Amino acid sequence: MTKNNLHNGIPVSISLDPLLEKENIKAKKTYNKKRSFTIAIIAILIAICVSFIAKLLVYLIDLFTNISFYGKFSIESASPAHNTYGLFVIIVPVIGGLIVGLMAYYGSKAIRGHGIPEAMEQILTNQSKIKPAITYLKPLSAAISIGTGGPFGAEGPIIATGGALGSTIGQLLKITHNERKILLAAGATAGMSAIFGSPVAAILLAIELLLFEFSPRSFIPVALACITGAAGHHLLFEDGVVFPMGIIIETPTNMALVYYSIMGIIIGILSVIVTKVVYAIEDGFEKLPIHWAVWPAIGGLAVGIIGYFAPRTLGVGYNNIIDLISGNLSFNIIVSLCIWKFVSWAISLGSGTSGGTLAPLLTIGGATGALLGTLIIQWFPASGVTIPLAALVGMAAMFAGASRAFLTSIVFALETTGQANALLPLLATCTSSYFLSFFMMDTTIMTEKIARRGVKTPHSYEPDVLEKLNVEDVVKTNSIIISESNTIQEVRNWVSEKNHHQNNYYIVSNNEGAYKGILSALHLYSNKHKPEDTISSLIEQHNNIYIKLDDTLRTAVETMATENIDVLPVTAKESTTIIGTLSYHDIIASYKHGIDEHEKKEPHISLRKNVLKVLKLGKAGKR
Repeated sequence: MTKNNLHNGIPVSISLDPLLEKENIKAKKTYNKKRSFTIAIIAILIAICVSFIAKLLVYLIDLFTNISFYGKFSIESASPAHNTYGLFVIIVPVIGGLIVGLMAYYGSKAIRGHGIPEAMEQILTNQSKIKPAITYLKPLSAAISIGTGGPFGAEGPIIATGGALGSTIGQLLKITHNERKILLAAGATAGMSAIFGSPVAAILLAIELLLFEFSPRSFIPVALACITGAAGHHLLFEDGVVFPMGIIIETPTNMALVYYSIMGIIIGILSVIVTKVVYAIEDGFEKLPIHWAVWPAIGGLAVGIIGYFAPRTLGVGYNNIIDLISGNLSFNIIVSLCIWKFVSWAISLGSGTSGGTLAPLLTIGGATGALLGTLIIQWFPASGVTIPLAALVGMAAMFAGASRAFLTSIVFALETTGQANALLPLLATCTSSYFLSFFMMDTTIMTEKIARRGVKTPHSYEPDVLEKLNVEDVVKTNSIIISESNTIQEVRNWVSEKNHHQNNYYIVSNNEGAYKGILSALHLYSNKHKPEDTISSLIEQHNNIYIKLDDTLRTAVETMATENIDVLPVTAKESTTIIGTLSYHDIIASYKHGIDEHEKKEPHISLRKNVLKVLKLGKAGKR
């Protein structure tokens, strides 16, 4: 067997056209950019539609509120707290709950719940496919629920509605599953931005709770959608911030930051309790011997009874948040909101009605913060704590602890109030709350429901190991290169003689050294082929599929998946010379690198050796 016909680890120059390769890479990048541009344009159009839907939702809430509590057909802003029904107010939320239950039963069961968890579940399990009916059923059911006194905000329903619209558009168009996920997230967060005028917080919400990634292909469309939603807010709602405080918060002292941090610890514990109570109530409803369509009416009964004694707990309650952070409420009302708003919301949400979590959590957190701030001021007059700032950091900390959307909570508080000096206390309080929540609770108020269904949500945004490592970090350069003109038996004999049984794959070239394909050892020793057949009869891959040393392992995996092969030839960085092979076994082994970074514990500086070295130097100096 001649050296020309059978090669052992000798680099072979393959006949690949470098210019053609560069053109293909350039064309692929251009195509990806065009796709991203197209998805971004679609996201903007969805955001425009969602902005108008957000305004329509607010009109519907006001309409049902006026009809339910004041008996008039009007879309003027109204609060259920000023109704004059007396004991009859108890019946209104019951009727609303009954209607929502019937809509869920005859329309779609998906309208029940928070909004965000349901969107997360569709992203993780159903390729971001949401039933188109949710686009109109969710806002209508939420408007009825809130308009009849439900203690929810408009943000949860509009997030669900925007997500459903984005998903529906994504199902009508010929796009990938990931692009549909981007449109879903763009629609959902555009709705949040349209309601609150908080585009940055909405972008962060998408990253922390919906996209589970941070890349230009997803970030750009979502960011443009959120900016469009914010423009819609200023056009359709108001120009100022959503929650004006009426004062300018001064930069807090270091002592005040200590107290705010302690508040964060307390609120973090409370956020865990709030989450567990909500799902305990939901579990309780599951055990009731009546149909689930009736549960919202039972939840409405609790809302009505509590609303009779504490009218401020009824409805959206954005005015409660403004009053809390402005410091305009008495101690008794603060306590009432802290306790009864929570009880009303927890029972109603646990009953499976159509509602959300953000506004109630902000109200409960703000009331808790104001309550703690009042107590701190009474006990420690020189603390530097103020009630408005205590309420502001309280509402952000409650959301940060319950949802663990850390950055969203901080930026949302800043954007919706315009108080830049609140940044440090917000960081201190939300960090403390997040810390306690992380160690006390495996899931969050957003993920507990889908976790019970066996759906796991990503909880970290670490760099992909495959992105961090290049092919040259794991490539095997001792690959065997054989000629296609040799017979199967000749190669088998040669492998046995040279003891190359440990190789799973062999590179195949022609007599001129041009790359022809990859041959697996399993295929070589298969009984399906005649020993006198040539190696060329075993080769299936005749196209020039390869990767370079400076490519990432992610590129290698994507190439393997696209071409349906489990091994690739590797060429040098600046030439088309084959220098080795890369198999899926090598890529799997690379994950050990990432595991070692988290689990392998070893000191890199030895104190003992350094102390001994210093002592030796000291002794030498004395001599």
